[in-house]
Amino acid sequence: MQSFEAVSVKVHGKGLIALPQDCQDRDQAQLYVGYEIWADSEQLPSLEAGEFYWRQLEGLKVINEMGQYFGIVDHLLETGANDVLVVKADKDSIDDRERLIPYVEPQYIREVDLQQGKIFVNWDAQY
Repeated sequence: MQSFEAVSVKVHGKGLIALPQDCQDRDQAQLYVGYEIWADSEQLPSLEAGEFYWRQLEGLKVINEMGQYFGIVDHLLETGANDVLVVKADKDSIDDRERLIPYVEPQYIREVDLQQGKIFVNWDAQY
């Protein structure tokens, strides 16, 4: 992994464009095309109430309104229409199924409780 200080960063489509401090021209900039851009979480903007970064949701327990425990959020998928929670079963889950739950509030996502480490969903165990 190579790190550098960015002189500027801006949103471009679904990604970011960063200008490395020591980059003087287009040819030098081409060397960085395709790199992943990482930032310290302290540098990220504060979110409004009810908004979350994906990293905050990963690892949370998922429970439906019937009190059935589905597992934990392994990761999220971006589908274009909405994001999707990928919930992986663990030893305490009601079954061993992986579930894909659309992140649509309040239709499917009822509450995210970061303090308890839980997401409460309106999702039938048969799905």
